[in-house]
Amino acid sequence: MRAGAAAVNGTNAPPQAGILEGANPSKYTPSNPITLFIIQATIVIVFCQLLHYPLRLINQPRVIAEVIGGIILGPSVMMRIPGFQQAIFPPESMPVFSNVANLGLIIFLFLVALEVDIRMFTSNWKVAVSVGLAGMILPFGLGFAIAYGLYEHFTPPNIGFGVFGLFIGTALAITAFPVLCRILTELNLLRSNVGVTVLAAGIGNDVTGWILLALCVALVNNNSGLAALWALLCCIGWTLFLIFAVRPPFIWILRRTGSLQSGPTQGMVALTLLMVLASAFFTGIIGVHPIFGAFLVGLICPHEGGFAIKLTEKIEDLISVLFLPLYFALSGLSTNIGALNDGITWAYVIGVIACAFGGKIIGGTLAARANKLLWRESFTIGCLMSCKGLVELIVLNIGYQAKILDEKTFTMFVVMALVTTVATTPLTKALYPPWYQKKVEKWRRGEIDWDGNPIEDSSSGSSVDKLRDTQIRRLLVYLRLDSLPGLFTFIALLGRTSFKVIEPEATESGAEKPDAVHIKKRPLEVHGLRLIELTDRTSSVMHVTEGEELYSQRDPVVNAFRAFSQLNDLAVAGRVAVVPEDSYADTLMTQASEVSSDFALIPWGEYGSVTEDQSVPFAVNASERFKGPGHLDFINQTLQKARTTCNAGIFIDNGFGGITKPAERTDLVRTTSGMSIRSFRDTAALPAPNKNHHIFFPFIGGVDDRVALRIVLQLAKSAHITASIVHINCGGEPAEGSQPTTSTDDGSRQQQQHKGGAEVSISAEDAGLLATLQGSLPQELIGRVVFSEVAVASGTGLAETVALAQKAVGQTSNNAGDMVVLGRRHVRLGDSAAADSASSVGVPDLKRTVGTVAEQLVVLGVKASILVIQAGGRGVAM
Repeated sequence: MRAGAAAVNGTNAPPQAGILEGANPSKYTPSNPITLFIIQATIVIVFCQLLHYPLRLINQPRVIAEVIGGIILGPSVMMRIPGFQQAIFPPESMPVFSNVANLGLIIFLFLVALEVDIRMFTSNWKVAVSVGLAGMILPFGLGFAIAYGLYEHFTPPNIGFGVFGLFIGTALAITAFPVLCRILTELNLLRSNVGVTVLAAGIGNDVTGWILLALCVALVNNNSGLAALWALLCCIGWTLFLIFAVRPPFIWILRRTGSLQSGPTQGMVALTLLMVLASAFFTGIIGVHPIFGAFLVGLICPHEGGFAIKLTEKIEDLISVLFLPLYFALSGLSTNIGALNDGITWAYVIGVIACAFGGKIIGGTLAARANKLLWRESFTIGCLMSCKGLVELIVLNIGYQAKILDEKTFTMFVVMALVTTVATTPLTKALYPPWYQKKVEKWRRGEIDWDGNPIEDSSSGSSVDKLRDTQIRRLLVYLRLDSLPGLFTFIALLGRTSFKVIEPEATESGAEKPDAVHIKKRPLEVHGLRLIELTDRTSSVMHVTEGEELYSQRDPVVNAFRAFSQLNDLAVAGRVAVVPEDSYADTLMTQASEVSSDFALIPWGEYGSVTEDQSVPFAVNASERFKGPGHLDFINQTLQKARTTCNAGIFIDNGFGGITKPAERTDLVRTTSGMSIRSFRDTAALPAPNKNHHIFFPFIGGVDDRVALRIVLQLAKSAHITASIVHINCGGEPAEGSQPTTSTDDGSRQQQQHKGGAEVSISAEDAGLLATLQGSLPQELIGRVVFSEVAVASGTGLAETVALAQKAVGQTSNNAGDMVVLGRRHVRLGDSAAADSASSVGVPDLKRTVGTVAEQLVVLGVKASILVIQAGGRGVAM
């Protein structure tokens, strides 16, 4: 009876079995709102991720996908479907959705402030102040001007024009610093004059914009001007309290717990987030938005020891993946494109966009030009400063919630924010393309005049430059942690062959003795470059913005490379570059060009991947090492770009240096021993008694083989090297008495090589070089370098070459590792001369990447490392 009465009165508990008892999971229940929230969050996250995939292909930031996703889900598109809003986003459920989104916004503003490094502003304060002020004053003034018309046509009467004009001016003057950092990093402009200027000015612009916005909100949230003044004074007092009363003990605690040096502990993360929430609570209760309190805590966090980066790494993924999409979807749900339904409205939309672009571009350009930057650099700075991004949308949402903007004006400014953000990257690429950046760098270094003509160097005729084409004097090495043993061994051998420079000896009076020479050994100059992937994470961008040079000085791989090179009497330089994975090849060859490298050494990844993941060393099976499409594409791109830069070599390590690695995980073996457990340990390896290496080089012909021959002879100058150079004569000897052809143009020589009728001329060149080098072999190499010749039929050349390689290497089990050196392309053995060109189609495979001979040696498991050499730059003329 009691149960029946309860049922009649509607006070019975909801079905506990959910859909099993017929409950509707999408129906909002105040006592259990989580079910509908999960549906809403899932739709938003999936929708934004799907939109981001095509947009990232045109270099658009994630915020564009999130805002467009929100607009599509909102009244502009999806909510026009009958029943969609009531089923998925019912009005009664939006407070829960809004609370979660705003909590994410508070923590995100804390991350934005963490990304702001005040040290960059103070070290470039002159240009930052001038460009930042000019980039704010003009758009602020234009915003105030257009605000008059907007106020007359669209704004509710309960907002005064002063507050409205202040808000519109602030909305047009602000710059999205986080999106700006991302764009500069992806375009590799952070270390340029443009990047340094924009970042320094953006920091000042960002902080000033938030102060102006706080003023707007304070004026709106307080009925009288006196109350607004009190709110601002309280906010200033709170800021000073955080700086002088909170920051010193906070840093002391971080040092005591080791969080400043080793990253924040879980307790310190909790303490920091409590400070964020407390500060947000205070600024919220005094009439200023809670996000300002979170922003202030981010500003006082220290950047020493990488604390800001490590703290960001702890929390950024959850914020970026879950909370931010919800916030910007909430923004899109408030955006109704259908409200822009007449000509005067669209006229104001165009006017707002014109003011946003014009004010920033004109102000920033003139200020940058006044700081003696080039006109093109100045225009680029102006375009970058016009980027609005997610910060603008946060500002607009605050204005919408504070009733400063109605639905129509809010939608106008959302359209403006989208247009300015989408246009920033294409405009920057058009105004400041890579070819112009390189031209300006060379012009500022004095290498060329403004028209691009090279400026002659007085030392161009020295003996060092005469040896440039025959010796590797500058080596660029791509540093990978998994390839260091083989790289170190190769560099040590090459370093012992540094060539001698004959210099005139001067008398005491300074005059040179014509009959006396001074022999000086010039050390090999080695430049190491380690590449670290730039991801979508904020912390990844902070690695670059907070000081890529400092990062290079502390990187353990680069420091190990420096120490090894200096101990082996090599001139060394090393740095780290944080770049997107798809620009690894371009970064390597750009560095090779900047240091005038003669040879670029690219190791093949131990696990066949571009990135270095050492956390799980058996993540990739050894048999998959040469099948990864991403890694094959990276090698192909690198070799393609190297053709116009320098000679390049792909080094496939297989125990070079005497260290062998098991291909698979070894089984655990249980043994019985009478010894104590304490004495059961790995046996220390004794010093290698045999430090020798044997090099096998099949000389088949072509420009790649001619470069490879010179490199083999240079390596053979090391006392630990013996070499077998076998001339593989496919189809008989070249015409007797033919002479090597000469060419003054690298391109014409390459065309000759690829023409079928030029085969005899190429063979004559090959034979001439082979005979010359064999006849002039230095005395110390006689006996360690053996030349021979094998005549093979044209159809059996590949099989004969592979068989000779297998017989020549791997015969000495206890030496320090053998190596097979190969030219990359051999048309006679089935290689396509244009297989690596940009016009070639199809997914790259191992054969197209390293050539037919190297592919066969890898497949057959030759017991030696493989060095595949491709001629490029000056080497094409050899």
